[in-house]
This record gives sequence, C-alpha cells and structure tokens, in this order.
Amino acid sequence: MGSSNPMITTFLFILFSLFVLVPNPCLANSRILALVKEKPLVLKYHKSALLKGNVTVNLIWYGKFTPAQRSIIVDFIQSLSPKNKKIQPTPSAASWWRTTEAYKGGPSVITVGKQIFDEKYSIGKLLKDPQLEILASKVTRANSIAVVLTAADVAVEDFCMNRCGMHGSTRGKKKGSKFAYAWVGNSASQCPGQCAWPFQKPIVGPQTMPLGSPNGDIGVDGMVICLATVLAGTVTNPFDGGYFQGPANAPLEAVSACTGIFGSGAFPGFPGMVLLDKKTGASYNAPGVNGRKYLLPAMWDPKTSTCTTLV
Repeated sequence: MGSSNPMITTFLFILFSLFVLVPNPCLANSRILALVKEKPLVLKYHKSALLKGNVTVNLIWYGKFTPAQRSIIVDFIQSLSPKNKKIQPTPSAASWWRTTEAYKGGPSVITVGKQIFDEKYSIGKLLKDPQLEILASKVTRANSIAVVLTAADVAVEDFCMNRCGMHGSTRGKKKGSKFAYAWVGNSASQCPGQCAWPFQKPIVGPQTMPLGSPNGDIGVDGMVICLATVLAGTVTNPFDGGYFQGPANAPLEAVSACTGIFGSGAFPGFPGMVLLDKKTGASYNAPGVNGRKYLLPAMWDPKTSTCTTLV
C-alpha cells in the first residue's frame, strides 16, 4: 500500500469539512445534496411568474400541535407583514421579509388565511410527496401558498435525510393553472441536530453549545427557520422559473443559498453573532408581533448580490 500525499490529504479533509459541517436547516425544493465547485452567488431570474401583491398563506396542521405551538407559527407569519407598520422595530421579521421587495414584481404582503386541523392523521403517519400534495390541494387558491405542517410523530419521505421542508407547485382543476404549496416538518423527536440547528448540537462537526430557542420549543423554532426558507423561496421561485442558481430540480434560492448564516461573522458550524434575550438567555435576531422573537436565516439580496443578515 503506497503512502498518501499529506498535502492532498489535508486539502481533502478541509473540503470534506466545509461540506459536511454546514448544517442544512431547510433545503427548499431540493432532492439531492451534492458537492459542487463554488461559483459566484448570483440568483438568476428565469422569467417565470412570481407571487407578488397580496399573498395568502393557508395552513394544514397535520397531526397534533399544541395551541402554544400553533401560535408561535401563526405569529411568525403575521410578523412578516404586520398591520401596524408604524411600530415595526429594526431589525424585525418584517424588515427581513422586505428584502423580497428587491426581487422583480415588488412586495409580497403576507396574510394568514384558512387553517385546517387534521389531528387524526387522516392518511397515516408516513407521508410521501403525493400525500403532501393531496393535503395541500385542500386549500390551494390563486396567489396563495398552501403550507402543510407535520407534527413531530409524522414521518415524511426524505425527512431528516435530504431535507427538513420543501416547496413546489401542483396543477389546478382549470387547464394550465398552477398553485404553490410547501411542507415543513417538526424535527424535535426525529432529527433536531439537522433540522433544528442551531438550537441543537449538529449531527456532525464541532459540538459547540447550541443556542437557546427564542420561544422555548426547539422543534417549532426550527420549523420557523425552515418555514422562513420555503416562504421566501416560494414567492421568489414558485413555479421553478423564478430566481435561483443551479439546476431547477435542486436550486439555490433566496434563503437556501445562504444556508447556515444567521448573523455577522458566520462560518461553517457557527451561525454568526446574534442578539441575546437577557431574561431568557435565548438567541434571536428578529422581533415579531405579540412580543415574539425569532431567529431567521440570511437572505440573498438582489441589490448587493450578497447574503444579508439582520444583525
């Protein structure tokens, strides 16, 4: 057996580390994890329709969620386009969302629409993509996003393996019509180290101390990170022809292009400098409505062609 070149070994170790040590809180609309040659981060607009103007988010709660868990997520969605614009702090969930205004078409004003509660697991506890699409089809509407939220005891195809959530589109009954939908899962009991990072130690890499979750629920605060990712991806690339880099079936989108970055100074395995709640010790960067605080990922800004953080 021949001896290996130490310089090559070191290079491969660094390359491998940069790949595996970057946690993937949510891979929007992605099916495959691949190591590719790094290219300049420019999300190209592919000329398809975006979701702009008044966009309604309809929710399908699949499985059992407590009222407290539901309120965390509903408050987050309402924080993106709050009714009282005069008292919005900066940074905030609203100022984070305003980055989407820089994408062609102007602002997307988000409101919570219809909510469906399926606590009896009507199609079982093991779901695949066709079942997610069936659930979403119950509330598909024009210029809306149907979001399926699965409870901690629901297994979903590729959950915890290649993704923590996703978004896509489904055909409507009317010929040529398409509707946007998304799915986000609660990873608290299945893979918090992957889908609830940085509130949990990562499954690989340096086992640094996790951050305190701002709402005291690791699984749901992790869902908020993923929901933020898929909502931004949906309004800017709802039908696979909006803003993205790379192949259409595994794109880098508005937030998924900035994976693992939450504050200034972030690097693989370190989320960056964020704010600290002195009362609870929790970490956050985005105040919201009803006194909520959230930790939101960086978003690619078309004006600067960089991943922009709130702090």
